[in-house]
Amino acid sequence: MTIPAPAAPSAGASPWRGRTLWARSRAAPLRAFLRTESASAGVLVAAVVAALIWANVDASGYHSVWQTQFGLRLGSAGVTRDLQTWINSALMTLFFLVVGLETRREFDLGDLRERRRFVLPLAAGLVGMLVPVLIYLAVNAGRPSAHGWGVAMSTDTALALGLLALLGRNVPYRARVFLLTVFVVDDLAALVVIAVVYSGRIAVLPLGIALAVFAVVIVTARLGISHRVLYAGLGACMWGALFASGVDPIVTGLVIGLVAPAYTPNRDELEAATGLVRRFREQPTPALARDAATGLTGTLSPNERMQSFFHPWTSYVIVPLFALANAGIVLDGHFLAHAYTAPVTLGVLLGYLAGKPLAVVATSWLVARLSRGRIVPPVGWAAVLGSGTIAGIGFTVALLIADRAFEGPQLAEAKLGALTAAFVAALLTGAVYRTAGLLPPARRARALLGDARVVQDLIPEVDPVRDHIRGPAEAAITLIEFGDFECPYCGRAEQVVRELLDDTGIRFVFRHLPLGDVHPGAQLAAEATEAAGAQGAFWPMHDLLMRNQDDLSVRKLVGLAAELGLDTEQFRSDLTRHSYATRVAQDVESADVSGVSGTPTFFVNGQRHYGAFDLDTLSEAIMAARAALAAR
Repeated sequence: MTIPAPAAPSAGASPWRGRTLWARSRAAPLRAFLRTESASAGVLVAAVVAALIWANVDASGYHSVWQTQFGLRLGSAGVTRDLQTWINSALMTLFFLVVGLETRREFDLGDLRERRRFVLPLAAGLVGMLVPVLIYLAVNAGRPSAHGWGVAMSTDTALALGLLALLGRNVPYRARVFLLTVFVVDDLAALVVIAVVYSGRIAVLPLGIALAVFAVVIVTARLGISHRVLYAGLGACMWGALFASGVDPIVTGLVIGLVAPAYTPNRDELEAATGLVRRFREQPTPALARDAATGLTGTLSPNERMQSFFHPWTSYVIVPLFALANAGIVLDGHFLAHAYTAPVTLGVLLGYLAGKPLAVVATSWLVARLSRGRIVPPVGWAAVLGSGTIAGIGFTVALLIADRAFEGPQLAEAKLGALTAAFVAALLTGAVYRTAGLLPPARRARALLGDARVVQDLIPEVDPVRDHIRGPAEAAITLIEFGDFECPYCGRAEQVVRELLDDTGIRFVFRHLPLGDVHPGAQLAAEATEAAGAQGAFWPMHDLLMRNQDDLSVRKLVGLAAELGLDTEQFRSDLTRHSYATRVAQDVESADVSGVSGTPTFFVNGQRHYGAFDLDTLSEAIMAARAALAAR
């Protein structure tokens, strides 16, 4: 996507990979989130292994490091806590900030913007917590350890998504999205439980101050103020007030994340940012450099700016550090023999390994049945079962609650239960998806993809009367491109589209999005194709313009019309009078309401395609759409 377009690569440049600067720096937010979570799972596992080795080699040294006192003081006021507490209560606040940001993004831009789609993840998430808790309480009935029921309820997002990434193409992308929406509910509810059940005695005055600061955060967000230092200061004040009130302060991250709006860049704002860059290009001064940087950054939503900054830190540093500080338990034979028969360990194991799959599958089936098929899982039932088994991986929140609910041997038993459940859940999930992968193609597609329809991103939908269509009119797969005839990446994407159109089961639709702020000739070129289309030559003119992007002057356009044998007088008159500017504007309006602000942008069967547009990636997207149709 081109905003703004750089010069075309020279002959000696690296081979084109079908990615623009836009695609590299701003891939689909959800895909980026899944990618970061999956990649960081290996770091998290390494931290768990390191903690176990450290604790078993030098238990006293391990515990003494994390019990080191660390204090913050300002004059006579201050607070001193051990290092483990600072990690669990302060750094993990940023982890829940990312959870809140992703939740808000899903509601603003993701599948959950269609609100009825939230019903099933909400139900599956809540029941998926309730059933394991009930199992844990049944095993620990009448015992003091029953207070630790919260340990058995929450799934670890990073580990679960990391395992799904290891399973590769056996796991459809939609299964990961479904799992993530369930996890969002899981994490939100878990945080409420921590704040309400596992907090200390509540002090009213500090709590009131925290609520007042939160009100200021909401007002600030509504006013569109997005200064990072301001939010950091408000967050620190709110965290300190909650800490003093007795409520677990990690709730600060969640609520701030939930009020940060997510939206795609506005085309007018992008054009204004381009103007700032152009001014800096003409007069490269520090002041204009700051203006240009601020203008470019300001086109992104507060949600995306915060998530791009904090998510790598939480995934690659904070959560692994949390694991290193909390996962260390001494695994001697005596302890293991006792722990695996202890009510705490058994309650956690049964809650995760039996309660989670039962709850997710049964709830999904019940919601689909009660809604008479109006609300169904976005994946097939094999993927629903796989989501249930993978939900048995509980680690981050499980250890967080265990640290608050237990101490001594019972704390070690709870940790052992969570670690063992994660290992077994990984094996069960692998077995589910490997088994589904052995089915015949048609049955495998239905088992993994189901028959739920995706949310349509394209507005309005393709109209055979108004749109320009190349390929079979009744094709099952429709590839839509918003393009700019002066955009070099659109010219390169044209090569890919031509190869894709060799597949007779695909139709191609082209819609105009001339980026006049960076491509001064694009608007007139778009009008030229419409003028040629009025004489029955839209596609021949389209193809010629894609091959002649370096010269889109009126003289050149008229020459191309003559080359095609068109009525050049009529053609020239249409260009001079801008007869088809309104027709081009209709496509531009479609781009605006569909959230498109750069070129080229592709849609497959009405759903936006993010990231690369090389042949392999677009082919994979088309294959996924075809598989979804086959499943339905």
